[in-house]
Amino acid sequence: MSRFCRILLRVPYVRCYSTHARFVQAQCRELTVNNDIKGFDVNEPAVFRNNFSSLPAISKWFIPSTTDGASYELSASYLEQHGASTVPLELTRSAPNEPSTFERFETPLSLLLAHMTGPPTPDLRIYLAQHSLADLPAPLQADLPTPTLLTKLGRGDIYASSLWMGRPPTRTPLHRDPNPNLFVQLAGQKVVRLMRPKIGRGVYERARLRAGGGGRANMRGEEMMVGDEMKALEEAVWDGQDEAIEGVEAQLSAGDGLYIPLGWWHAVRGIGSGANASVNWWFR
Repeated sequence: MSRFCRILLRVPYVRCYSTHARFVQAQCRELTVNNDIKGFDVNEPAVFRNNFSSLPAISKWFIPSTTDGASYELSASYLEQHGASTVPLELTRSAPNEPSTFERFETPLSLLLAHMTGPPTPDLRIYLAQHSLADLPAPLQADLPTPTLLTKLGRGDIYASSLWMGRPPTRTPLHRDPNPNLFVQLAGQKVVRLMRPKIGRGVYERARLRAGGGGRANMRGEEMMVGDEMKALEEAVWDGQDEAIEGVEAQLSAGDGLYIPLGWWHAVRGIGSGANASVNWWFR
């Protein structure tokens, strides 16, 4: 199933209804991928509901919670076979009444697995972010085959791919990608807010001005993760009190996918509890 999300457009097969909240979002009906993909608009976001539930990683890497149908835990016995593999991790510390700190380092995958299966650590978050699928061990790469849908959305020319995994809350502040993006949720839930290129650029630039300037819109730099620029970007998208912003919000659960068109700005939050993981493919 798919959901085509459109703002302020008049098309015969989709009806959108906008709210009047600060972040204005559309509610769109779902369409069947097999029947409607010919009408796909490469310039508009689309949610593909439960279209990727057959990815082997979902059933091999994670175990559904017995108390909450939306939550998952790691299948530690399976992933620990590859615990010696080196991965890039992001460490964020946020002690009360102290400035948050952020650092990146490479370490065995076993450290992330221990963190995700251990007791909660509210003041310390470890996140595997933007790890190339090509750098995973071969068995884990095989669990994340390139979706055939990409041959319908584009030319099948994959620019890059990444794995994202941690324990919520996780975040990626407002940015844009250098290519179209297919983003697939493997476990847990994420909320994505998207804005058209001109709208997103304006929001991003105003937030940077308030924070005194900073990083680049398509780089996951330190200034994006802690400090004044991060706070300004988060407030602009999620918590601020400025003028209403027109955009699209998508909430993704395991097996759901989101198409993000070239140039669309977006911010991502991991929500809920348990394991949270996603994979994405940038393509031409």
